Amino acid sequence: MAKYIFVTGGVTSSLGKGIIAASLAKLLQARGLTTTIQKFDPYINVDPGTMNPYEHGECYVTEDGAETDLDLGHYERFLNIHTTQANNVTTGSIYQTVINRERAGDYLGKTVQVIPHITDEIKRRMKLLGDSNKYDVILTEIGGTVGDIESLPFIEAVRQLQWEMPEEDCLVVHLTLIPYLKAAKELKTKPTQHSVKLLSENGVHPDILVCRTERPLSEEIKRKLALFCNVKQDSVIEAMDASTIYEVPIAMLKEKLDVIVLKKLNITNYNEPELDKWKGFLDKLKHPKYKVTIGLIGKYIELQDAYKSILESFIHAGAMNECKVQVVNVHSEFITEDNVGEKLSELDGLLVAPGFGNRGVEGKIIAVQYARENNLPFFGICLGMQMAAIEFARNVLHIPDANSTEMQPTTANPVIDMMEEQKKITMKGGTMRLGSYPCIIKENSLAFQIYGKTDISERHRHRWEFNNAYLSQFENAGMIASGINPETGLVEIIELPMHPFFIGVQYHPELKSTVENPQPIFVSFIKYAKEFAEAKHSIKNSLLQSEMI
Repeated sequence: MAKYIFVTGGVTSSLGKGIIAASLAKLLQARGLTTTIQKFDPYINVDPGTMNPYEHGECYVTEDGAETDLDLGHYERFLNIHTTQANNVTTGSIYQTVINRERAGDYLGKTVQVIPHITDEIKRRMKLLGDSNKYDVILTEIGGTVGDIESLPFIEAVRQLQWEMPEEDCLVVHLTLIPYLKAAKELKTKPTQHSVKLLSENGVHPDILVCRTERPLSEEIKRKLALFCNVKQDSVIEAMDASTIYEVPIAMLKEKLDVIVLKKLNITNYNEPELDKWKGFLDKLKHPKYKVTIGLIGKYIELQDAYKSILESFIHAGAMNECKVQVVNVHSEFITEDNVGEKLSELDGLLVAPGFGNRGVEGKIIAVQYARENNLPFFGICLGMQMAAIEFARNVLHIPDANSTEMQPTTANPVIDMMEEQKKITMKGGTMRLGSYPCIIKENSLAFQIYGKTDISERHRHRWEFNNAYLSQFENAGMIASGINPETGLVEIIELPMHPFFIGVQYHPELKSTVENPQPIFVSFIKYAKEFAEAKHSIKNSLLQSEMI
């Protein structure tokens, strides 16, 4: 039977419950246990698919096509495993299920209530992954902060499970904040005491406290926390701020978080932690030999979480190339023909990011043109690939009104058009082309050079596609479709063979990049950006030498 670990948060949001959960799961995995993580979000949206990135950050898509919380990206990147629809549950999906059952008459005329009907459905979802008998340990992150009204049914469900399960099969890790007051020059434990008190008043008692802090916790502070929060002193874990999230598993290893968890869950069959690959990655990340500057062209750049998987993929690919990737955010809405050179001339590579709607798309098109004409390494993802197609149609095929029907529904030249099966859909949530689909890559192409094989599978999230009515014109002019979906003929990859590195993909490769398996396109993109930077540096040196002569 699977063991269950619940991760709750207190004092404030954004403390990093997802990172702590992923780090603990990584340590248990490194000891030979099979682990997975699930996220329970308290918002009423059924999923984050219709939420603005400014509201929620990135919408992460799983292999089976679930639109989920961005924390699932952290889970996959840390554990190098695939999550599914079962790994992300929202209040909206819980209530939707219960209401559908009520409408079907499943409750036999009873009054449907939060307790027991909502909490029973929450518990069923919490145990769903464990019922598969695939995992030794299931970690469940409870979104929000203890005390939030929205979180109460989830906390109650945890209370009931603690009561129902044997003590050694279930434990609670509470992540909290120990703030440092500069005026008093001391760390304060009172917010954590109040947080634990509030959690206990709801019937859930934490077994382990993980304390986010800017300063080290003294033994005196740990003893005080243990005494007033009613936990053992060795169960008070210090979680100092780290320079990168990938240091957190090593920090938790030093704090013996995994050992304490194994003891409390009475797990005796485990190995010494195997973290050689992880430590090797960290070593390359901390001691790069090279540096490149990549321009991220997007329209949600004010919120870093909007492009979380892309930024993490750059970290993975940078370490693989022993290269520090400095990402420069460039707002596409403010790129014009007059300032594009000023904004992009210092870059070593250009990535045009995904997105929806027509705001900022003309700036993206101008940026693509700059990269194409100046041999700047270019990588377009989803909308970025579509902007590359429109730019090529306008400036190479001389179709000045080429556009996407997403931006201009009545365009006479819809180089990008809505997918046929999407045209009859009116509901917005969960109805895009979602999840993993196959792609066949042409040999002797840049894509084949990158992947090293012809058959791949990548994740999608889109409604619009390249219009194949224009494909022959594109290929005759030099832009090839090097990746095609074998079932639908959908163009998945476009590239310019005459360009040093110019590739656009309809899918989202950033969703499959992990620490142990960096995504191949990102790795290759950084490699070419590094070569571009070195060539640029060499030219500058030659010019300086000639001036001196």
